[in-house]
Amino acid sequence: MNPIIEVQNLAKWFGDFQALKDVSLNVYPKQKVVICGPSGSGKSTLIRCINRLEKHEEGHIYVKGEELTDNTKNIAHIRREVGMVFQSFNLFRHMTIMENLKLAPMWVRRLPQKEAEAIAWKYLEKVSLTDHVHKYPLQLSGGQQQRAAIARSLCMGPEVLLFDEPTSSLDPELINEVLDVMITLAEEGMTMICVTHEMGFAKRVADKVIFMDEGRIVEENDPEEFFSRPKEARTRLFLNQIHAI
Repeated sequence: MNPIIEVQNLAKWFGDFQALKDVSLNVYPKQKVVICGPSGSGKSTLIRCINRLEKHEEGHIYVKGEELTDNTKNIAHIRREVGMVFQSFNLFRHMTIMENLKLAPMWVRRLPQKEAEAIAWKYLEKVSLTDHVHKYPLQLSGGQQQRAAIARSLCMGPEVLLFDEPTSSLDPELINEVLDVMITLAEEGMTMICVTHEMGFAKRVADKVIFMDEGRIVEENDPEEFFSRPKEARTRLFLNQIHAI
């Protein structure tokens, strides 16, 4: 089986600071990959490069065998295949939830409004938000906004979903309602790359857990080995600090 996402020897700088150092990673269809590590380790930068929100300086990224380049049509095509859910929701505040969800299918995929609305309803039902379609984002809780953001990504029919710390800005009592949606997507076979500190989620759904530090992949393994028998001292220190062992 060929990887759906292939990252080869990726390097990324912000000025004099090297955020990614020779990072290589394969993600296969229906695989669930969790990326963890301390702040500033390069986790978010890596997935932002995969969706071309950041431009890498060295190395290669392939999505379904197609290399990600500077070409705007190429970027737009790959973004249709790779959805992204952000920490801060990134919903348009001046639009209702329905308007947020149908916007990209109408403008990017050129779908008629009725078809876009039908798709939006389908995914609003999946995230249990059909009672809030005519509300604006600020009328919803953080957990509801994040579920709406997940539904918005699903409306584009992506083959891969990237999650950039999707629960880190939520109050503790709202985290589970977002994780439950992510668990359902994982169980349904969505290919996912999740940057998160939710180790319970990683233990439950991940096929592979990656630990990053100082811009490098320090360790990667299946959850059982990663949490029970971490190989690297730096990984053990991180897991002890977050009480994941």
